[in-house]
Amino acid sequence: MEYVVLAADDEIELLDALELYAERDNIRLIKADNGITAFELFRNERPHLVLLDIMMPGLDGFQVLRKIRKESNIPAIMLTARAEDYDKILGLELGADDYITKPYNPMVVMARIKAQLRRSYNYKESIVGEKLSCFDIELNVEEAVVSKNGNIVELTKTEFRILELLMKNKGRILTKQQIFDYAWDGDYITDDNTVMVHISNLRSKIEDDPRKPKIIKTVKGLGYKVEKQ
Repeated sequence: MEYVVLAADDEIELLDALELYAERDNIRLIKADNGITAFELFRNERPHLVLLDIMMPGLDGFQVLRKIRKESNIPAIMLTARAEDYDKILGLELGADDYITKPYNPMVVMARIKAQLRRSYNYKESIVGEKLSCFDIELNVEEAVVSKNGNIVELTKTEFRILELLMKNKGRILTKQQIFDYAWDGDYITDDNTVMVHISNLRSKIEDDPRKPKIIKTVKGLGYKVEKQ
């Protein structure tokens, strides 16, 4: 079963980073950058959980939650840039299930989301033995093993996470920052060449000809992608 989470925040780049983690856990993130759009998506998509920033244009997070609570008791997590007790008390009185203070680590947010999904829907983590494949490469998510034509390929943890992300998003262009946020668990990137070097090392291990890659493609000025077959 695919779970759907509605995430609303006017800082949409934060949601883009969160989306990568959500996909890893078989959770589809639908995004809104204002309260009006958020409520429209709630009506149209009927998500399993909502993640609402308090300070949004159109309708703020409290107003959206009020409208949602007239129709649904789905889990709701509030995001706030302020650590004031008043905001937390008001949100909880309106029916919020949890509170997260910004800035946040995407991994922490996903842990809170999964906790609420487990509590309400018996959500289970990613499927044991899940396998991804493209061309002659196979990646076993659970066992953290990569093989090429049946032969094990030795990858570092970072190389594995980069390849896992790209293979889970076949055909989709991922920026260097998106790759960095996922593979390095959101640590701050200080060198724009960091991802490029790891991609180069990864290609040397999985491509027939690393100078003419067929699996991991560079999209000039945008990022990288694994081609769909």
